[in-house]
Amino acid sequence: MNDATDARLARAFVRSRQRRPVSLLDRYVSVFMLAIAVAVFGNPVTTAVTGLAGQVDAARMGPGVALVMLALAGFLALGRAAGPVVLPAADASWLLLSGVGRRGLLGRPVRILAVITLAAGALFGLALLTALGAPDQLVWRLLAAVVLGMSASAGGMALAVLGQGSQAWQTWSTVALVAVLAVAVAAAIGPAREPLAAVAAAPAQALGAAAAGALAAAALLVRHAWTALDRIPAGTLMGAATRARHLTTAATHLDPGALTWAAEDDHWRGRRLRSRRWPSLPAPLALAWQDWRRVARRPGRLALMAATTTLPALLTQATGAAPTNLGRGSAAESLTGMPDAGSLASTAGGQSAENLAGIAGGPTAENLTGIASGPTAENLTGIASGPTAENLTGIASGPTAENLTGIASGAVAGGGGPMEGVGALVGGLAPAALLIGGALAVAASAVAGARRDADNPALARLAAVGTRAALLARALLPALLAAAWMAAALGWLAAAGAVAGPWWAFGPLAAPALAAGALRMARRPPVDHSLPLIDTPAGAIPTGPVFWAATGPDLALLGSLPTLAALVTQPADPSGYLAAQAVTGLGALAAYAYRQKAR
Repeated sequence: MNDATDARLARAFVRSRQRRPVSLLDRYVSVFMLAIAVAVFGNPVTTAVTGLAGQVDAARMGPGVALVMLALAGFLALGRAAGPVVLPAADASWLLLSGVGRRGLLGRPVRILAVITLAAGALFGLALLTALGAPDQLVWRLLAAVVLGMSASAGGMALAVLGQGSQAWQTWSTVALVAVLAVAVAAAIGPAREPLAAVAAAPAQALGAAAAGALAAAALLVRHAWTALDRIPAGTLMGAATRARHLTTAATHLDPGALTWAAEDDHWRGRRLRSRRWPSLPAPLALAWQDWRRVARRPGRLALMAATTTLPALLTQATGAAPTNLGRGSAAESLTGMPDAGSLASTAGGQSAENLAGIAGGPTAENLTGIASGPTAENLTGIASGPTAENLTGIASGPTAENLTGIASGAVAGGGGPMEGVGALVGGLAPAALLIGGALAVAASAVAGARRDADNPALARLAAVGTRAALLARALLPALLAAAWMAAALGWLAAAGAVAGPWWAFGPLAAPALAAGALRMARRPPVDHSLPLIDTPAGAIPTGPVFWAATGPDLALLGSLPTLAALVTQPADPSGYLAAQAVTGLGALAAYAYRQKAR
């Protein structure tokens, strides 16, 4: 009797004692839901794949490949952090240290890992083809890209599995991860853009040969990883099973806050820390010094924060959604491609409706005025009273529904396409959301002390430091990290040509609001499951987790509204928004600290 048979017999014995075995109806429901998913997502996926045909702008190719490589590196790093071979908590408790063979016991988790890895690899390959384009032979290029993506993800995950049982293979897994990051950096800063253009223009036969070689190398690594499953130590598998148990417990109880404690304790458990003399500081700052020491002891996290500052610039360049006139023109110019109302007035020059139609590229009067009464001069005269600067100001005033309707209809003066204005608007929203969300995440990584104070208020009271003074002292580090991250991200945007002017100043000015939001996140209570449910066509939504997730980001967003407005409206001179951000940022932190009471 081999190891696999032992594992199957043990699991069959456990299943026979379950309350209800898996029935034919359960399998029918699973297959039916899979068929529904294919029917729902099949057409959008087919449309997206068909739209890949054609060449991609060379300026967008490098940043796009860099984003794909970063996503691949993040997936492999996440797999290494999780295990990647993870046993269920019950199997780890009852079967891991029994006489059941190790390879047979790990067979099911490895198969689940293989399915997840191959699915992620197919997505990476599709994203790579999106970044490089397919000038010809779309089907063969798509097949080669998918095989390359699946081979890369499978090979990297096989190295991670080998690293679970051997320190030497762990080193090779780290080298492979660094190599992927190096490719991402080279594609982002420019040296690899010419080779990428050559790869995009290479014949499909060459890409197929490269995919075949990658597939062969990945198959060798996967086979070696399968034979090495017996050598994974039980302690490593128990640690991975403990992390999985924390995750499933948090998901079952709808308590994401438990994951923060689990990750923090898992990192510091069993580590030897050098003791140093505490600096002579005032009482509130001395209390907050532990956060500074905790951050300094994790240089890898600081390096990761510094690396992520390039993501907004890469996203802007890869998608091409944000125009290069951010901070150089008005909102109307960004949205419609027109300079402003004054320029339109000078262009129109008091001409007739026919001249206006010719200037605007041929749209009818419905597009210019938002009415359906007909493209006659009487309609234009009766409604707009002539093509004066005042009337044209209403057309170029901002992203209202009427303006966007006109833009979607093609009513832009010299516009480059029906979606150019909408793309500009999305290009302002996407970097803004990424900037504020990223800075808030960076700030939230340095509030462990405030989280522990909220969890154990009796211990916090023993420090003899007021709650408000302690919060203000603990806000210094997250504010500093958020300010540095946002300023660096805006600096990368300026280097990419997406912004011009003192936009980096939004980082330090928005930092107090982001620190207040991070502190509010750290001190929020557990999820309140007694709150009512919201019935929607997609099912019931529990409001407790929704309110829990919104606690903290709501204050950060409220305090960063001037920054968000500036990134969306794209003013030529952001000095007014900077002044407003200085007031709202400090006001958000002061109001939050003032409302806190001792527990």
